[in-house]
Amino acid sequence: MLTHNLGYPRIGSQRELKKASEKYWSGQLTLAELQATARRIAQHNWQLQQEAGLDLIPCNDFSYYDQVLDTSLMVGAIPRRYTPVLSENPQNTALDLYFAMARGYQRNGLDVTAMEMTKWFDTNYHYLVPEFTADQEFRLFSEHIFEQFIHARNTLNTTPKPVLLGPVSYLLLGKEKGEGFHRIELLKQLLPVYVEVLTRLHQYGATWVQLDEPYLALDLTAAEKEAYLFAYAKLARSCPGLKLLVATYFEGLRDNAALAVSLPISALHVDLVRAPEQLAAVLPLVPQWLSLSLGVVDGRNIWKNDYQASLVLIEKAVAALGTERVLLAPSCSLLHSPCDLDLETNDATLTPEIKNWLAFAKQKLREVGELRQIADHGDQNLLHQNQQALESRRKSDRIHRPHIKERTAAVTEADARRRSSFAVRQALQQAQLRLPLFPTTTIGSFPQTEDIRQLRARFKKGELTAEQYNEALQNATVDVIRWQEEVGLDVLVHGEFERNDMVEYFGELLDGFAFTKNGWVQSYGSRCVKPPILYGDIHRPADMTVAWSTFAQALTRRYVKGMLTGPVTILQWSFVRDDQPRATTALQIALAIREEVQALEKAGIQLIQIDEPAIREGLPLRHSDWPAYLAWAVRAFRVAASGVRDETQIHTHMCYSEFNEILPAIAELDADVITMETSRSQMELLAAFADFQYPNQIGPGVYDIHSPRVPSTEEMVGLLEKAQALLPAENLWVNPDCGLKTRKWPETEAALRNMVQAARQVRAGKR
Repeated sequence: MLTHNLGYPRIGSQRELKKASEKYWSGQLTLAELQATARRIAQHNWQLQQEAGLDLIPCNDFSYYDQVLDTSLMVGAIPRRYTPVLSENPQNTALDLYFAMARGYQRNGLDVTAMEMTKWFDTNYHYLVPEFTADQEFRLFSEHIFEQFIHARNTLNTTPKPVLLGPVSYLLLGKEKGEGFHRIELLKQLLPVYVEVLTRLHQYGATWVQLDEPYLALDLTAAEKEAYLFAYAKLARSCPGLKLLVATYFEGLRDNAALAVSLPISALHVDLVRAPEQLAAVLPLVPQWLSLSLGVVDGRNIWKNDYQASLVLIEKAVAALGTERVLLAPSCSLLHSPCDLDLETNDATLTPEIKNWLAFAKQKLREVGELRQIADHGDQNLLHQNQQALESRRKSDRIHRPHIKERTAAVTEADARRRSSFAVRQALQQAQLRLPLFPTTTIGSFPQTEDIRQLRARFKKGELTAEQYNEALQNATVDVIRWQEEVGLDVLVHGEFERNDMVEYFGELLDGFAFTKNGWVQSYGSRCVKPPILYGDIHRPADMTVAWSTFAQALTRRYVKGMLTGPVTILQWSFVRDDQPRATTALQIALAIREEVQALEKAGIQLIQIDEPAIREGLPLRHSDWPAYLAWAVRAFRVAASGVRDETQIHTHMCYSEFNEILPAIAELDADVITMETSRSQMELLAAFADFQYPNQIGPGVYDIHSPRVPSTEEMVGLLEKAQALLPAENLWVNPDCGLKTRKWPETEAALRNMVQAARQVRAGKR
């Protein structure tokens, strides 16, 4: 059996790419130095996979920012607004154009907004959404893929496997800019570029090329199915000597199985972690020319593989197809896994017992190799070691707590309902809070400067006492409260300087979580997160946020929001246990958050925000599975939020996802105020909320915090005018798209001053 990998983390085991990219953007690093860092990371990844014994090693899985944006640049799908980035500044390179598309561009009189960003299927990874027009033209623009192939070939002294986003999924991941056409109609114009790319790769010596087509695991229209048949017939005819491997992942093929196996390709990859049951359905359909790649090692979670369970699947495939037509691989790209478990040393929470249950990207490569060794040679020692680790986890008393399970089972429907309807609550809250029309606020976090990060690092190293650390954080909180008062924000936040991450912070204060020191994964661009490991039953031993919220509230007469992360987001953004239903785990977290909400209310905090940016992200890929997920996800939020008086205003925040199709579920959350990302899409989302007649209050983001550009007052006034044309003025809030943690202070100050001024102008027009 051949072994291969679909992709490897590109951030570097010490986040080298993040650090180099941010220095390049700030002018502290040259282009040559950035490219040298990128080459070192890619070369290290290739060599690591070669040492693991993989037969087919991926290349072109490395990206400076995002693989979908890479594809847009490769095929020349560059929106016209970015043309001046190169034409008006000869010093700019194609990489500067690339970063302008990702982050926006504001320099030398040129002001260009970034491309829209949204979630990559049901992951916490974000991609840049391609933009297509009816007269869209495609041409080979970037040759990055050829440079990567040649570099990998020379490094490895063997032939690597280039990875491409497939043409049909690429189009479906995009958006139409304009009416009167569907983006899938652009396939005929796009395919010649793919043919040119594949032809040149073959000329350079490529034998296998991986084409990622995750949309094959989604619900497809008749036109989209026809597009697959048309696209791969053309690619196969144009490149007859090249072996094409089409990769699907994140879900089973289901009704698309017959379509997928009929494509004129050499191999099909299926995700047997998310959908092991699909193997029985796919095997009888596989034609004689087709090999099957089995995704048996979980590319998205960190638990050790169950070799015995994987071997059952492997043996079924070998019995049906023969050894030579079976390939072994992780379920999906290892982009979603931390780099190396061996880097985790001397961590009090990641005990040797827990560490023995885990596998990161490097270890997952080894698991693929060991599975082949057991399947080919019957290595019982490897199998026995694996089963011992799994048995240790099953029996551990760290995991199961009967009293928590009993409490979770006792939750009633009354626990998931506010006392009164929103209309009643809104009147009571208006009478108590007395906020103006278009009240201004932020989403929660303020910039975590180098001083704050160094402060945290020194505290963790023992260089500061707890008293010294808290005093410094209190000083930062005082400063940010005074600054918000001076700018004129209506509802303030305490800045969250004590928090490293919106999920990790709460995980550290809840029982049932473990943590890594180097378990970073990419969220978008240079943004990396370190998900906690949710391994056991969840319990809240003490208050988590009350002290900071009450400290901040005591500093001002304006309202300060209590800031919490919601149960579904904590679930989604953790490496979650796989030994019980996710719904059960979410409800355990919800009960812990409910206790914190009630503690905040008791302490006098009258506005409490429970962030749920991941609720759309967790939506299953198949529509038929939506109702069950939405039922338990909405219930978890409502359990967390419903234990308070009518006068206490509950906020929630969502961002960077398509919400149109789940508006009834969002309304079912029954949050008094929802804030969300809308600036990159120019308030596009609000039309759906207006058509739905969404009853509660909304804060559509008017400031894109994922870009360093500063929007003008006029720009934000325009967005707010679009908003009030769709929704009642008394139901609108004014806020940025998301938290400001990753931004710099100068741009934050300028943008928020403009935002407050925009709200005042629109408010004055309503008098």
